[in-house]
Amino acid sequence: MALAMRLARGGRKGRPFYRIVVTDKRMARDGRYIEKLGTYNPLLANDDDKRVVFNEERVKYWLEQGAQPSDRVARFLGKAGLADMPEVRETPKKSEPKEKTKMKMADKAEKLKAKAEAEAAAAEEAKAAEAAAEAPAEEAAEDKKEG
Repeated sequence: MALAMRLARGGRKGRPFYRIVVTDKRMARDGRYIEKLGTYNPLLANDDDKRVVFNEERVKYWLEQGAQPSDRVARFLGKAGLADMPEVRETPKKSEPKEKTKMKMADKAEKLKAKAEAEAAAAEEAKAAEAAAEAPAEEAAEDKKEG
């Protein structure tokens, strides 16, 4: 029998709550399971202790029996130190922005860069103008002292 360690969804619409269960791979996601190992509540904060709760002893037992954890459960086990942390998969190319969107983003970045450079140049010119305005005033004050 092929065993899987996966999430079974509960809770109402818009308020998900999951049980971490061991089941036969052929069973439905929310169907019959062999044993409940813990819970996962995605509505709690990431640093909350009750977000992911499971019985470590039983998890180790089922891993020894050959249960294969799903990607999400494997990540939970990796964070808890019970199994190796799975490698993070690349995002699919399907979700990558289209060429037109990439061009728009590049144009926007160029415009922001040009605007920042223009503001910096204007600030330097203002400083130079202030320095130039102060220099004749200082020379006039020195001329009065000498004369």
